[in-house]
Formats: sequence, C-alpha cells, structure tokens
Amino acid sequence: MKAEFGNIVGFQWDEGNIDKNLIAHNVENWECEQVFFNESLLVLDDPKHSSVETRWAAFGKTDSGRLLTVIFTKRGDLLRVISARDMNRKERAFHEANR
Repeated sequence: MKAEFGNIVGFQWDEGNIDKNLIAHNVENWECEQVFFNESLLVLDDPKHSSVETRWAAFGKTDSGRLLTVIFTKRGDLLRVISARDMNRKERAFHEANR
C-alpha cells in the first residue's frame, strides 16, 4: 500500500503518547518529529501491527544523527507517533543499505 502523506500539517501529542517514548526509550518528542524532516527517511508499511488502524515504520535520523525507528499512524492531517526507539543493529544495516 502506498501511503499519502502530502496533506500532513503536524503531529498529534496528547495524554496517550506525550511522554511514553521518553519514559520507555529516552526519546524526546522533538526527536521523533525531526526524523520526518531529514534526509534518508525510509517509511514502510507495518501490516503486522495494522489490524485496528494502518501503521507505518519510519527509519531515519535526528538532526544530531541519532538513528531512530518510529512507529506511527495517520489521523486526519496529523501523524501520531505510537512508539520510537533507537534502531537495532538489523535496522541500522537496512537503513544504511537503502538510503
């Protein structure tokens, strides 16, 4: 499935996800957002976790070069981050090979 992201105007942060990634993986919300604006961003469908709503996995880097995997969904014209963490070794190799 080809995702359409041309009409995105921002990110959805609320009680459900405002500090979840900071607590679980030491990833700040602004780092999650930076991933979507930097070169070498790879976005793949995540059908395994898309039973309730369509989800995608983004593989990219922050302004400081931190490599993150960000699982997200689209809600209207906003992106909602489900989870974000440092890329594991396999993901880093995939990102390097496909950027």
